[in-house]
Amino acid sequence: MRVFAVSDLHVDYEPNREWLGQLSSHDYNDDVLILAGDISDKLALIDECFALLTRRFGAVLYVPGNHDLWIHRSDAQDSFEKYITVRNTATHHGVHLTAFRRGDLAIVPLLGWYDYSFGDASDFLKSAWVDYRACRWPDGYDDAAITRFFTERNIAPSSHELDGAKKIITFSHFLPRIDLMPDRIPARHRKIYPVLGTTLLEKQLRQLGSCLHVYGHSHVNRHVTIDDVTYINNAFGYPAEAHFTARRLVHVHTAN
Repeated sequence: MRVFAVSDLHVDYEPNREWLGQLSSHDYNDDVLILAGDISDKLALIDECFALLTRRFGAVLYVPGNHDLWIHRSDAQDSFEKYITVRNTATHHGVHLTAFRRGDLAIVPLLGWYDYSFGDASDFLKSAWVDYRACRWPDGYDDAAITRFFTERNIAPSSHELDGAKKIITFSHFLPRIDLMPDRIPARHRKIYPVLGTTLLEKQLRQLGSCLHVYGHSHVNRHVTIDDVTYINNAFGYPAEAHFTARRLVHVHTAN
């Protein structure tokens, strides 16, 4: 069984949908796909994506991204309701939202958001970042509370779902640590760092004993090992980013 990973499919764009449609219908039938968020804000496209991928892979594992929780083109009252709807859609197609086990391997999804543990949000960021307009949250939920809402739902190291697991792979949409962003990023683009993720995810994946973590969101693909954990970002990205994103599946692990 091979484990593949991709994130940020953004199937709102026709070239991305075309790539998805040309995936082999038989090469991956015994394999697992980690889908690390940001399919689309349109529920119909999320539904189509799940339907296509579950016909091609033995198992599809998923966490929602920020785009998936946008409600400006949705009937949802708020982004928590959209989250529940997206989860229900995934469940309908047999997409895995909890720990996936195969022998002594466990692959664990980690929900998240951003809480400014990577830096304070500037007025410019709050005016430019679409989440502030396209997401809606109940009264009393600031970004730190939203982050806790999601991270508190993640699996505990003592969970029976991990009993006997000798190798643990984790994945999230959001970044667990800001030093996953390479030094080459220009200063003007670092303004978005505060909304890239949360250090709570790093704490959780370390507590779980993860040796490999897949993430998305940044659209900056990396394969780096830090303090004995390997971090992989394989964002498909927007069509305009084709010159620096891989735009392919990445094989991250092989299990017996």
